[in-house]
Amino acid sequence: METSPAVYVVRAARESDSASVARLHRLVVRRCLPYLPELHTPEDDLGFFANVVFSEGDVWVADAGEVVGYCWRQPGWVRHLYVHPSYQGKGIGSALLGAALDANKELRLWTFQRNEAARAFYAKRGFREIGQTDDDNEEKEPDVLLHWMRSWPA
Repeated sequence: METSPAVYVVRAARESDSASVARLHRLVVRRCLPYLPELHTPEDDLGFFANVVFSEGDVWVADAGEVVGYCWRQPGWVRHLYVHPSYQGKGIGSALLGAALDANKELRLWTFQRNEAARAFYAKRGFREIGQTDDDNEEKEPDVLLHWMRSWPA
């Protein structure tokens, strides 16, 4: 994967992007969240992305000649936002999240408590912590619920 140019377009994902998004997701989790257990096979991932992610919400991708980031959205929620490690810090996550912010008056999302980079990324964009769990997820990893509103009450 080429890493120097940050030239990309954010677009609605096509069904044909499903496998690329699944592979990207696996790569980002393995490299950026190594503390998470590996619970699924690559084949499981392909099925999940094709049959759940791409059918239960909107998927947007950052395309730089290949998929280098994606955001899975459902009404009022960001379910996933992942950017290839070589492309992080180039505005791709901001662009993908910005499209979700533009389309909603408020959003919620979960991230892992240990994922300090994600927590800082979202805090910088106006998300506030509204809840935590100890390990109430498939990964058995404590997480945090974040909330964003276009106009926070005074």
